[in-house]
Amino acid sequence: MEGVNRTGRARGSGPAGANLGAVRSHNTALVLGLLREAGAEGISRLELAERTGLTPQAVSKITARLREAGFAAEAGRRASTGGKPRTVLRLVPGAGHAVGVHLDRDELRVVLVDLDGAVVGERRARVDLGSGSEAVLGVVAGAVEGLVGDGPGPADGLAGAGSPLGVGVALPGPLDHARGVLHRVTGFPEWDGFPLRDALEERLGTPVVVDKDTNAAALGLSARGAGGSFAYLHLGTGLGAGLVIGGSVHRGARTGAGEFGHQVIQLDGPLCECGNRGCVEALCLAAVGRGAVAEAARVLGVGAANLVGLLDIDRVLLGGRTVAAAPEAFVRGVGEVLSAQARREGVLGGTVPVEVAPGGERVVAEGAAQLLLAPLFGREG
Repeated sequence: MEGVNRTGRARGSGPAGANLGAVRSHNTALVLGLLREAGAEGISRLELAERTGLTPQAVSKITARLREAGFAAEAGRRASTGGKPRTVLRLVPGAGHAVGVHLDRDELRVVLVDLDGAVVGERRARVDLGSGSEAVLGVVAGAVEGLVGDGPGPADGLAGAGSPLGVGVALPGPLDHARGVLHRVTGFPEWDGFPLRDALEERLGTPVVVDKDTNAAALGLSARGAGGSFAYLHLGTGLGAGLVIGGSVHRGARTGAGEFGHQVIQLDGPLCECGNRGCVEALCLAAVGRGAVAEAARVLGVGAANLVGLLDIDRVLLGGRTVAAAPEAFVRGVGEVLSAQARREGVLGGTVPVEVAPGGERVVAEGAAQLLLAPLFGREG
């Protein structure tokens, strides 16, 4: 299959995609980030220079390259305090795209997003993480190729015009984000040590980034404007947390942070698939299985209260298909536990707010696409 290599040059005879060499620098990322923030109204070169600290000459060179590559365009003129009106520039959202993949234990969701993060295409498929790597990779590759082929502009595999910057893949952890290697995914130990990033890059011929589903979701929520420090708690087929501390995703020294579901809160509790007893995940899912949603919400609240007490975060965001099935019950149950904790401890500022994360069930897939887009705009990926 033809694709795009790490320099952005197309392999084979397909038409070349976006000129990524024009946008891969720190200063260019700063300019691109400001262009995106400015929206359709645009921003002038002088304003770009003032806000980035770059010289007007440097900004002119950068914006010229961006315009030549198709990433920026004129958005009209704006009156100035003296001299001729200033030309303002805007980002061209359709100039580039990224693919976000949410690979769950039993379901696959793939989205194609533009440079603004807007979803322009989506595919879903059933998948069994226990069916073996070849079968799973085949489903993922087929969905990605099919979605990109249906996407904006002509396409030749992944090497067509408007070809994606790459593919972000988010799935249950633990895993090594830096190397793209899986560890012992809870319930699927056969994936331990599997080099998912390299295997998918070989199949797709385009850059791939791999991260935990919760980290990807947290990154996507941060890109949406969820500022400050927060925890994203994802309750679906498993339970995990994505942590944003001071505006950056916290992965830890070994990229293993956020294994929230396997904190033990009941020493003699039910056996969890991780091998421990009384994990928050096991207790939550057991309660959900019995139809005791209120109990599951309280258990999740106990885990959330531990996290809030440890990290003093600003808010808690809830997501995942299990939460989506009863959002009000989970927000109420978790919120009640946090409120009780705040009253007992006399916490300054009161209760940490609990909300359903915006984005619905696409929050992980959209966040996975941000693994490619965030670095392009000078944010942590």
